[in-house]
Parts: sequence; structure tokens; C-alpha cells
Amino acid sequence: MFLAAGGLLAGHGLYRLAAAGSLTLDTGIGRRVQPLGPVDFDIAAPREIVFDAIAAPYLGKTPRALQNKLSVWERGTDMVLAAHFTQVERGTTTTVETVRFERPEHIHFRVVRGPVPHVVESFALTETDGGTRLTWQGELGTDFWAPGSWWGGRVAREWERAVRRSISSVTTEAERRAR
Repeated sequence: MFLAAGGLLAGHGLYRLAAAGSLTLDTGIGRRVQPLGPVDFDIAAPREIVFDAIAAPYLGKTPRALQNKLSVWERGTDMVLAAHFTQVERGTTTTVETVRFERPEHIHFRVVRGPVPHVVESFALTETDGGTRLTWQGELGTDFWAPGSWWGGRVAREWERAVRRSISSVTTEAERRAR
């Protein structure tokens, strides 16, 4: 009985570490990759303004309002290493990502540490008559076959919610700057 209780506590502890992004198992064994997106967002602002609204907190000084969501660890002219803090159902998940900027049409993200071992994603910015279309897409990979796929599905749902919230903030800021 004590062994079963200990196993449950250990399992719960491992789950919390993985969910928080503090434990990333990257073995490549039984890796399964699933798509993220593509999802399009139409923003009523010029492409350069949208790009700047996304890039400014990374390449410049991070605004105080974002300091509980973003910490830039290293800054270059076109690439940063940053920690993102995302509120999820049972706490905060931390992902560490490289973010690479190709002005004014692409922003690329690659997870270095997080709740899954493999995530690459991008924002593609194209000009439209009404402003800018931002297309988000990528892929998320997990190890260990079916159990990993189950975990990946949970993470992918939360990931998309976080991206949608982020793009909503970017849209508000870009459209404000465009006025």
C-alpha cells in the first residue's frame, strides 16, 4: 500500500515538473510530431507596425506590464533567448525559447526547455488590403509513443490558447499604434 501511494506521489510530482516546464524528457524514443495551426489572424495595421509590436519586448526593453510573462536572458540584434511564463490550469508553465527575427515578414520560435521536447513555430506576416495577415504555424513533438501523444495533445491545446491570447494583445497594440 505504501509502495502504491509512493508511486502515485512520484507520478504526480513528475507530472507537475513536466507541466511546469522544469523537466523535459528528450530521448527521441517513439517521437511523434503533430502540427500546430496554421491559424490566420487579420490585423488592421501595416506589417512593419505589427512586426515591431511583436519584436519590441524582445529586442528592446521589456515593458513592466510583460515582466510576469517574459524574461529575455540574452539579446542579439536579430535573435534572443527568452523565458516565457504562461498561466495554465494548475499553475505556471515556463518555456525557454530562441526567438529569431527576419524583418518584416517572419518571426521564428524554437523551444529549448519546456513541457515537451520539441516545438518549432513561426509567425509569417503578409501585407493585405486591410493591413496584415499573421499566420501562426509550427509543430510539437513528444516522445514515448501513445502516452507522449496524449501529453502532446494536452500541451498543444494550452499552447494554442496561449498563442491566441498573445496575438490578441499584439493586435490591440499594433492597431493602437496604427491609429
